[in-house]
Amino acid sequence: MIEYLPEGFLMETEENQSYLRSYFTLLDSYNESRIIEAPCIVCDSMHNLIVDLGCMKGIIPRCEGAIGIAEGTTKDIALISRVNKPVCFKVTDFKRDENDNIYAVLSRKKAQEECIDNYINKLSNGDVISAKVTHLERFGCFVDIGCGIPSLIPIDLISVSRISHPSDRFYIGQMIKAVVKGKQDNRVCLSHKELLGTWEQNAARFHQGETVTGVVRSIEDYGIFVELAPNLAGLAELKSNVSINSHASVYIKAIIPEKMKIKLIIVSTSDNTYADNELDYFIDSGHIDSWVYSSLAAEKMIRTDF
Repeated sequence: MIEYLPEGFLMETEENQSYLRSYFTLLDSYNESRIIEAPCIVCDSMHNLIVDLGCMKGIIPRCEGAIGIAEGTTKDIALISRVNKPVCFKVTDFKRDENDNIYAVLSRKKAQEECIDNYINKLSNGDVISAKVTHLERFGCFVDIGCGIPSLIPIDLISVSRISHPSDRFYIGQMIKAVVKGKQDNRVCLSHKELLGTWEQNAARFHQGETVTGVVRSIEDYGIFVELAPNLAGLAELKSNVSINSHASVYIKAIIPEKMKIKLIIVSTSDNTYADNELDYFIDSGHIDSWVYSSLAAEKMIRTDF
């Protein structure tokens, strides 16, 4: 199965650039039915997308801007938001404007349809794929899973350690990995937490007696939850002047595998951090049938079946 990457990955490649050199190379892409990319520079008043092909202008008519635009199932914000960003497309025709200048007629919709036929429809629950973060909402993270086709990672599936907003974990433009949780009517629902390691895998990186960096995620009557890793949090004793999302240096008092608990003492907090915030994937390719977060010694079972 060929993986169709998010928009932007083709644009600077040598092959893609070779198709943008002249009318004749664009004609080659038309004859070969190639998907290529170039920057969108304008969305006009009719919501047609104007694309800078280098050698000439390209126009993506509104109805060819994305799957679902013509039917009304995709909103026009999907077109407006492409300005100043790469767009993928197929060349479908060449025409001349009122000044007799030749321009290319393009279709982003046809590129997306090919992506669905050759890639999206062949995905199965449990497949690990690449995705690019496009925008963040309170309820989840929207990503491009190929040719601008959107998918959603609900906030509760981003990590085991609870976050108040997806921006606590992701940033726009970030390349991430995700796992297919379900499919319905060409829409793919994703999960993310299963790729970030089990309790034991994460806990093995820490040792009793160490003082390490963490992030305060919640403050309860009985203690403060501090995230040590996206899939691992510990409970610290209550301390004054501590705020959610502040960074903390914490002393590891105890690690208890049978209860999947880590007891902490907050040494100090700060708005600054020197920790590496990049995601560390324990699984970044292939397929998962099931995933067990719980430690072998724990009575509580936390499991995902795909």
